[in-house]
Amino acid sequence: MENDAKRGRGRPKDWDDKTAQNTIKSLDRALEVLVALGEMDGGTLSEVAGALEQSPATVYRVLTTFQGHGFVDFDDQNQVWNIGATAFLTGSRFLRRSSLAERARPIMRDLMEATGETANLGIERDGQVLFLGQVETHATIRAFFPPGTVSAMHASGIGKALLSRMDDTRQRRVLAAGQLARFTPYTLTDPEAMIADLHAAKLRGYAIDGEERNLGMRCIAAPVYNVFGETVAGISVSGPTTRITEDRIAALAQPVMDAAARLTLAIGGNGRPAG
Repeated sequence: MENDAKRGRGRPKDWDDKTAQNTIKSLDRALEVLVALGEMDGGTLSEVAGALEQSPATVYRVLTTFQGHGFVDFDDQNQVWNIGATAFLTGSRFLRRSSLAERARPIMRDLMEATGETANLGIERDGQVLFLGQVETHATIRAFFPPGTVSAMHASGIGKALLSRMDDTRQRRVLAAGQLARFTPYTLTDPEAMIADLHAAKLRGYAIDGEERNLGMRCIAAPVYNVFGETVAGISVSGPTTRITEDRIAALAQPVMDAAARLTLAIGGNGRPAG
């Protein structure tokens, strides 16, 4: 009876059945349009339809439906569709679901002030880094990872910090799934070289992205732990290599690790890593 009551509150009997009979194909296609529009950072009807290989008429119906609910906006002058305010408000509720981003904000602000560089917060989602927050430096040249940005784990300071604390089996599985794409001449694309780099990051307590995602940019990141000593997030500073020079890495790494330790305590985490 207790299980039936729980099911009635949120899940039908066959909730774990993800076959076609329990999905709405038209909704699937519509959400593909919304996600594609967000990834494109806006586009014309023909651009969105072309990216999805769908007919413009179908995509137009989807977009106008979303427009009616505020999920997309249309720029009449430029004939461009963009993500709307309702989509932002809906997505922002993800951040409010957990206290992680809220508790990280003052810590990230202190980290930015202490280092003079942009502070970032990210988590792992589906084998990628999802950035939850950022406090930008006052300097004119800066890194920019707005909330909702995703990045490859193997070419991200936060991603490598998270990977460094995974067990060997999961670590290799995530790396294999990502295919270790090359973004710059400095990207580590050899699995064994990447694993050696992650081992070094684990030993020293912080990871480094040295122009591996964007030329001229460097990132230093440390992991954040939950109550079980498992990594749940990463916190970092990022900036141009002209400021984050190799001889400054060790000095900047300490406030990054201190910030990660503060956030671990703030969320009730255990600073002693599991395993």
